Amino acid sequence: MFKSLSSIKKNLAIQEKYLRGRWSIAILFAIVVALEFTTPSEYLFGYLYTGPILLANSRLSRLGKLQITLVAVALTLLDLFVPDREKIALATVANRSIAVMALGVTGYLSDRNQQYQEAIAIAKAELQSQEQLASIREDFVSTLSHDLKTPMLGAIETIKAFQEAKFGDVTSTQQKVLETMARSHKMSLQLVETLLDVYRNDAEGLKLQLSPVNLVALAEEVIATLIHLSAARRVYISMSYGESDFRRSLWVNGDSVQLQRVFTNLLTNGINHSHRGDKVEIMMESYSSYQVVKVIDSGLGITAEELPHLFERFYQGNGDRQVTGSGLGLYLSRQIIDAHGGIIWAENKLPHGALFGFRLPAIPEK
Repeated sequence: MFKSLSSIKKNLAIQEKYLRGRWSIAILFAIVVALEFTTPSEYLFGYLYTGPILLANSRLSRLGKLQITLVAVALTLLDLFVPDREKIALATVANRSIAVMALGVTGYLSDRNQQYQEAIAIAKAELQSQEQLASIREDFVSTLSHDLKTPMLGAIETIKAFQEAKFGDVTSTQQKVLETMARSHKMSLQLVETLLDVYRNDAEGLKLQLSPVNLVALAEEVIATLIHLSAARRVYISMSYGESDFRRSLWVNGDSVQLQRVFTNLLTNGINHSHRGDKVEIMMESYSSYQVVKVIDSGLGITAEELPHLFERFYQGNGDRQVTGSGLGLYLSRQIIDAHGGIIWAENKLPHGALFGFRLPAIPEK
């Protein structure tokens, strides 16, 4: 009897969650439809349909998710003609075509993600040991990451074609939207590639292309690539050389591409966790047998509980520093520095801020 009551309560809770989910989708859909059809067709709100599509991923059947996606696409296109539009600009058609492709990609990826999640749930029930579970999980992530790259690359190339006005003139406002979309897709692609690299390094080891590398020149190159991010965050990046004010070279025997990724990860981490108007400092220190690089920010710092786990795979702390991270950047940086025979660490800076540093064996100056 008690078991029956428990089952009934569980079923009622599932049904309640299901109904709440459907109401959430319906309300969100109504809001987007109101925004779309009460504003001129030049104003595009179709991207907001990604909300109902993603909500449907865990609350509706596969057919239901497909129907939601098709309805979102149809409504996005229908707004070109309803209410009656006397003249439709080619740029408006192009802009809505991009939105339709984005909705389609969102529906496809959410469906694939749901399928893989179901596959993992079935696999977990069948596995008898932790070792087997870990192996299948790694294969899953690697395969999923590879499958995600293809539609992302296609979307990036399509956006690039629109930016180059291959489908008609593009206004400055639309160019800004396209730039934002391209930047978002590239960030997602970078995350997918990081996933592949992490699992490949764990399975096969990191293969380095070693040559003499000047860490100072490498840092300057990375700073140049992050200038837009730092400007958007209103964060200033500076370089110093320990107790000296003079520029110097820090030579190591390393893989310039992989070390560049370490600089990018640490600097991006520092920028993202700094307040507006703060400074992120790269301190370069040269010693007889090793070279040291420290990236220092002025953020909230790191809690004592987080410090031992920062460089673990997929670790995301409870503090403010990790709320937007994937838990892979620092882990990949540790893989790269370990492969170079160096060490990487993190520490708090008083009264506030954090320091992420690494040390590599030095070679004679070129």
